[in-house]
Amino acid sequence: MHKFIFVNIMKDFRTLCAERFSARKFTDEIVNNEDLSYILECVRLAPSAVNHQPWRFWVVKSKDNLEKLHQCYDRDWFKTAPLCIIALKDNNEAWVRPCDQKPHGDIDLAIAIEHLCLAASERGLGSCWICNYDAAKFAQLFPQPIGVEAVALIPIGHIAPDCPRKEKVRKPMDEIVQTI
Repeated sequence: MHKFIFVNIMKDFRTLCAERFSARKFTDEIVNNEDLSYILECVRLAPSAVNHQPWRFWVVKSKDNLEKLHQCYDRDWFKTAPLCIIALKDNNEAWVRPCDQKPHGDIDLAIAIEHLCLAASERGLGSCWICNYDAAKFAQLFPQPIGVEAVALIPIGHIAPDCPRKEKVRKPMDEIVQTI
């Protein structure tokens, strides 16, 4: 009986994907620990090449550290997020394809970040995947272990009612899919 109720209240995956967008304005409401734990568990469950899981996630909640992050990405909307998750790639743990030495850390981390963004959306929260930040400034303010590099900042929060939302425009299926 519980399974039936759970399935009825959940959105189907396609709807979740269609509704998720890059939120760029948040309320000042704090993200509760239950939602944050759920999101991080979804990240933990993400697949990776040969199950190496070459990632680290830093949850930034303190006012001091959020202000440091604002120095790395100085946008008014970014400053409205009550927390930010920093996604880091551990190059020491990333699987490398033997035949051509192609590292898969970026791919693995991208999968985990998308799990994060979709889990936040499922919980009714907004997120935005940010890669256009000052990496040198970030490295200065947030030292990383050797071989570990920050890849993305993901602010998370309750979406402000007046948050701008662009129409989701996607290429038609026949332009991106081929049967060969």
